[in-house]
Amino acid sequence: MSVNRKKYFEEGDWVKGRTREGELIRGYVVQSNDIQEIIKVTVVECDNEKTVGRTIRLMDKSVEKLPVVKTENEEQIHQLIDLALLTKDEEWFVELATQLKETKEVYS
Repeated sequence: MSVNRKKYFEEGDWVKGRTREGELIRGYVVQSNDIQEIIKVTVVECDNEKTVGRTIRLMDKSVEKLPVVKTENEEQIHQLIDLALLTKDEEWFVELATQLKETKEVYS
């Protein structure tokens, strides 16, 4: 009996992996095709600086999800807001701004 170990990725998942050229990347999923087992990732970190900021296609077997980390302090939220602005992700920006406001209210 075989076990289905297929990975499923959703838009917005943070991932790390390697390109076909062996470059280490970190980024977030912008599109996933479970049938073809290919995902598109916008790269935010890479050992090849020319790849940073590009959206690339990767086989899902060469990528793994990064664990979700809860942001608990203002500094972390500010850093994520900067990233949301850099990636022009308005929905994420609004979510983080709301979270920042709630954090300030709790600690005021």
